[in-house]
This record gives sequence, structure tokens and C-alpha cells, in this order.
Amino acid sequence: MPKVGDIWESYRANEFVLKIDGTESPGVSKISGLSEGELETIEQPDGGSNHVYKIAAAKVKFESLTIERYVDGSPEDKRFMDWFRQTFKLNSRIQGGSTVRKNGMIEKRHNGETVMTFAFFNAWVKSSKFTDLEAGTTNLMKQTIVLEHEGLERAD
Repeated sequence: MPKVGDIWESYRANEFVLKIDGTESPGVSKISGLSEGELETIEQPDGGSNHVYKIAAAKVKFESLTIERYVDGSPEDKRFMDWFRQTFKLNSRIQGGSTVRKNGMIEKRHNGETVMTFAFFNAWVKSSKFTDLEAGTTNLMKQTIVLEHEGLERAD
């Protein structure tokens, strides 16, 4: 972290790299859902009173990761398309479903140096959609991919 005068300057959220199975995925413009998990809460009433105790359940849930990336005809387009097709197998009687899983990392960088790493495990493609097509617009085409996974943790 850079110290500026008497304060520590916060990292900017705009410099990061997504890696899936060790391969960098260029063109990713946004990743959301960086949640380290949430414990379910059980409410237990105290018999004979109006007091309710809250206790942690043993279940940990993780948010889906949502990845936005630019569609540009690069080999990266094919990698995501192949993963999607393996998962959904649209013209097959048997779907791949959540059996086609990959591990990955999100490296948060600051001035080119990795300062924080998030690792996610056993992810599969939940959904994939593209930007609306609209005549006369100057918008760039994006793909939004939602990944379900079995855990995300800070690896640094």
C-alpha cells in the first residue's frame, strides 16, 4: 500500500487480471461477487421470554461471480464459448451441467504489482449472455458470464 503523507492510499478497483486454470483472460472489464462467504443464521427463541438468540449455522454460502468481458474475436472468445458448450451441450440428450468445473484466480494489481489474490474453486458456467444489439449505437459488445463455485478465498 502506498503511503501518502499521513494516510494510506486505497487501492484502485480498476487494475486486475482473471486467470482460469492458470491462463490469463484478457478483455475482462468487471468482476463482481467477490464475497468470502456468508454463514446462515439460525434464530433460536428462548422459551418463556421474548428474547431470540441468533446462532451461526454450519452452512457457508458464496455469491456467484459475474464476469463482464469484451467480445473481440480473440482466442479468449472461443475458450469461454467452449466452456459454455461443455456445460450446456445444447444438441445433446445429456447435459454437462455442473460437472465441467474449473479453478481460477483473480489478481488485484496496483501499479503492475500483485497486491491481493482471490482463488475460486470448482466453478462452472451458470449463464452467459451478450449485449443487446442496437442499430446506430456506438457501444462495444460485451459478454456477461455468471460462474457458480464452491468457494472463494483470499490467497495472499
